[in-house]
Amino acid sequence: MARVVLKDLVKTYGDFNAVNNVSLTVNDGEFVALVGPSGCGKTTTLNLVAGLVPITSGDIIIGDQVVNDLDPKDRDIAMVFQNYALYPQKSVYKNLAFPLQMRKLPREEIDRKVQEAARVLDMTHLLERKPRELSGGQQQRVALGRALVRDPAVFLMDEPLSNLDAKLRVQMRSEIKRFHQDLKATIIYVTHDQLEAVTMADRMAVMNGGYLQQYDSPAQVFAHPVNMFVASFVGSPAMSLIPLEASTANGSTVLTSAEGWSLPLSPLNARKVQNATSRKVVLGARHSTIRLHKSAVPDAIPAKAYTVEPTGDVTFVQAFLSGAVVNISVPPNVAVAPDQPVWLEFDQERMHLFDGATEVAVRAD
Repeated sequence: MARVVLKDLVKTYGDFNAVNNVSLTVNDGEFVALVGPSGCGKTTTLNLVAGLVPITSGDIIIGDQVVNDLDPKDRDIAMVFQNYALYPQKSVYKNLAFPLQMRKLPREEIDRKVQEAARVLDMTHLLERKPRELSGGQQQRVALGRALVRDPAVFLMDEPLSNLDAKLRVQMRSEIKRFHQDLKATIIYVTHDQLEAVTMADRMAVMNGGYLQQYDSPAQVFAHPVNMFVASFVGSPAMSLIPLEASTANGSTVLTSAEGWSLPLSPLNARKVQNATSRKVVLGARHSTIRLHKSAVPDAIPAKAYTVEPTGDVTFVQAFLSGAVVNISVPPNVAVAPDQPVWLEFDQERMHLFDGATEVAVRAD
């Protein structure tokens, strides 16, 4: 396996910048997910690493070698695609053996590598079947096996689970994670599904508009989003973002709304607000950090329930507050009706505050 380094990577198509000065390091044996909405540049970045499209500027280093000008076959990488790309007329064994036959390896070595890949992925019993006789999850395992037999320095995976149903996606997430743990493989994994990134990756690169927004562990990205885009993209349901204004009341810093209510701030949050570039401040809160009350309590904000979504072990309530829709999770035994008045209490220790002008998280220091 090998380390992958991207240095100031740029890809332009005419006047359009698909990738804008992306720099990051994928350590040897690390699982990194490139995540973001459609058109954010994640697949283009992966294709640049693979050598499928030429870079405009910057450097790609795999191991100790700059690979900018190398063909894909010379970069010691293996790709797993969304559509599996299996040969329908060949058995699973022959699909796995084909890339090795192209490299003209001895028959005994081909057989050893195919059998080992089948053992690792628990598909020895499938070797004589054709792709049409396999389920979607089994076909994806064959695609993984075909990459595995090549023993590459880096695995590149482009939304490999997007064609599977929800149950199979959960199962294959576990299998790919175990695949990574067993092989200590270096993996760069593209997905638009932030849940895949959070559950599988050691680190995640959140992209938007061709720019790298944040690169950190999933836990850090979830707990400390650097800006409003990352805050709203990572997490399910998304973080609620409420536009407010900072002001002073009785010598204390508070957040006020156009509706007339105000929210007192803790000393730490007050220092954060004071570091904003303007009075416009956006309050961010995860559903699990907001307490819903059916009657007024101190420091709780009046709102109105909009929709109620029972999911079994938890119920999600959406409420209107200061022009925003706020997500709150409540126990399933808490009955809330649409249009019912409710009061929301925010956890001061777990709320997020963003500069309304720059959309960047404000810090206390």
